[in-house]
Amino acid sequence: MSVIMEFSIFPIDKGEHVSQYVKKVIEMIDALPCESQLTSMGTIVECETMEECLAVISKANALLEQCSERIYCTATFDNKPGKKDQMEHKIKAVRGE
Repeated sequence: MSVIMEFSIFPIDKGEHVSQYVKKVIEMIDALPCESQLTSMGTIVECETMEECLAVISKANALLEQCSERIYCTATFDNKPGKKDQMEHKIKAVRGE
């Protein structure tokens, strides 16, 4: 199974510039055994199961709870049972590769 999740999470009680907090989340994701891609508006993660994706959000939230009293998070999912490497496949399909 392949579940692609695009999500954005950040503290909303730390002012306009929150990149230092987002950086902590990205470093945590980079240490995980899943594919990920940082974009200007969020992060894309590909896991084998929905539970693994939800665990990424949970870990990110727990990390930010250490320094914030209010956290904003949005997430979208593409769950495609029986498939793998869908992040790469989708990009290649659009580019005609």
